[in-house]
Amino acid sequence: MRYIIALGMARAIAYLHEECLEWVLHYDIKLEKILLCDDFCPKISDFRLAKLRKKEDMATMSRRKGTLGYMALEWITADPITSKADVYSFGMVLLELVSGIRNCEIQGFVVRSEEWYFPGWAFDKMFKKMRGEEILDGQIRDAYDSRAHFKMVNRMVKTAMWCLQDRPELRPTMGKVAKMLEGTVEITEPKKPTVFFLGEE
Repeated sequence: MRYIIALGMARAIAYLHEECLEWVLHYDIKLEKILLCDDFCPKISDFRLAKLRKKEDMATMSRRKGTLGYMALEWITADPITSKADVYSFGMVLLELVSGIRNCEIQGFVVRSEEWYFPGWAFDKMFKKMRGEEILDGQIRDAYDSRAHFKMVNRMVKTAMWCLQDRPELRPTMGKVAKMLEGTVEITEPKKPTVFFLGEE
């Protein structure tokens, strides 16, 4: 069910980025902005920070928008803001769907330091220690069958890691993200996402 929700979200954001007459950058993708219908079809809500862009003018410079912990590095650098900022936010949401924890929490404690970085933690569990079941939400871990579910979980986590690359040009488009989740394109081994820290303002 979480995989179906993630795939629906990816397709919805891809539609906003690539298929609308005027492309839409949401700027604040996070779990709180996802509504579920009776059939668990996800709907993206709250477009108050969104911007319409002509297809030939997708890059923009703008003041910081969004929610700390979901914002891509380019929001605090001089790099142009493109649709890849939404891709980063979606990657964080994808990890949250798999793990059942928020990106700034672990074991009930809020962590505000560089010592623990959610994507780095998930990367190490999945690709270094090869213990993907350890990043699963405890509510679904008992139902996890490595033979039946490993490919799906692996695809979700690998896709998230590509979305969370620090350089925008390394991240896939949302159209490709949807295909990665569908399994219609090959997902190469991602690099470990690097940490950056935003302190209190």
